[in-house]
Amino acid sequence: MKYGSIAAGHKTTAESARNILERGGNAFDASVGAVFTSMVSEFTLTGPGGGGAFLACPNGSEPILFDFFVDTPPPHPNKDLDFFNILVDFGPLKQEFHIGRGSAAVPGNTAGLLLVHERLGKLPLRTILEPAIEAARTGVILNESHGYLMKILDPILTHTSAGKNLFTPEGTILKEGDNFKNPAFADFLEELIRHGADYFYKGSGAKCILDIFSENGLLTSECLANYKVIERTPLKIEFQDKIFYTNPVPSIGGTLIAFTLKLIENSRGSVGVDVPDLIHAMQITALARKETSIDPNDSFQIGQILKETVFEKFLERYLSQRTLDRTERDAPSSGATTQVSIIDKCGNAASVTTTNGAGCGYLVPEMGIMLNNMLGEQDLNPLGFHNFVKQERLPTMISPSLVMGNDGPELVVGSGGSNRIRSAILQVILNYFIKEMNLEEAILSPRIHLEGDIFHCEPGIKLPGSNELPYGVQIHKWEEQNLFFGGVNAVTPTEAVGDIRRGGTGIVF
Repeated sequence: MKYGSIAAGHKTTAESARNILERGGNAFDASVGAVFTSMVSEFTLTGPGGGGAFLACPNGSEPILFDFFVDTPPPHPNKDLDFFNILVDFGPLKQEFHIGRGSAAVPGNTAGLLLVHERLGKLPLRTILEPAIEAARTGVILNESHGYLMKILDPILTHTSAGKNLFTPEGTILKEGDNFKNPAFADFLEELIRHGADYFYKGSGAKCILDIFSENGLLTSECLANYKVIERTPLKIEFQDKIFYTNPVPSIGGTLIAFTLKLIENSRGSVGVDVPDLIHAMQITALARKETSIDPNDSFQIGQILKETVFEKFLERYLSQRTLDRTERDAPSSGATTQVSIIDKCGNAASVTTTNGAGCGYLVPEMGIMLNNMLGEQDLNPLGFHNFVKQERLPTMISPSLVMGNDGPELVVGSGGSNRIRSAILQVILNYFIKEMNLEEAILSPRIHLEGDIFHCEPGIKLPGSNELPYGVQIHKWEEQNLFFGGVNAVTPTEAVGDIRRGGTGIVF
């Protein structure tokens, strides 16, 4: 390759990264620029008012995990909050969302992306934000996936008059093929170029946010100003004579992926990787999570499952192939998340996953952004809504990951999809390294996902017999590949594939 490999959730997102690499930027410049562009092209999935994580691997150095997921704000138990339910129609089912001013957690994406650029980028900030500014001013053509998301999230996007003005310029919600423009977002990016993250967290941008969210929400000038990006040492395990790196605790997803990979790695020769074995591995992983994470106030407790004495107990259960009682089902979540994966010509690698939840329903019109609804996501709030006791990082399923070989990064990978993130990334890794598929086959092959006692599967999966399924598990067959099963965007030094389930695209050039 002359410049690099890029995989992202929209053609415009990937093209912006290409533009930055062609102008002499590295993988970190290109990833930061691509994510800001995705805030236009994939507005329903990510934004400056959301959170994320960035796994950066400079060539010749150990990877760094930049954790900029959202924080809980300080508690205010007696405050009258704007916090309410809304039903979103997914066709075969309706899902309840919790939105409103009181659903917005302290955002991290803006601080995190600008810090990564400051630490690891080469080009000026203006250069890497130019593609995003251009996209916001001239518009982005919505593809099928994002047109669909606009449609189903219409009640959230158009909750306010500002939202109606932006998303229904002709009186109806934007659809596939329409040109989505957001000039206020371009103005916001210009402010970031001039003033940096302080504009958003301490300056006039923060004032615009608080004008909307302070009265019936929980955001304050103090919690915005106190937000900090946390640099963590990535979780790493050996896998197939390589090193797998991912998001560490308090992330849940990375730890669970690593645990399942260890189960399979330590049982090769005794247990295969066919569908019944994979179902059983997923069930053992769910059991390990349930039995280990017994204190909902301790988001680091999940890391215990990788300790040797604890892991060996569950490995023995896996090898025995004993059936299990019904496992707990994860709380419902929309999986409104997107992923950018890049390897540049110098061998630098970047995997960045960001999310805005489903959005809180309130647009900040001066900036063209909608804040997250993470305080209304059931799976992120196991103690119930608004029961936090201090400002602290919420746990997350997002799991930017990479697999390192002797000669550098062999696979850079991540996915959207909430609790399906871990099953999607796991299956792509197994397809690529154990089943020896090429990257396109590894990502486009049909997937499975175990959700409590429901075994979800896409068309093309060879269904196990009833005697091969764990006790009580029922099969739910999907009629076509669906964004429910995640959106894996991944690259190798010679391949780049975006998951068609979520409108992804890949470029090698």
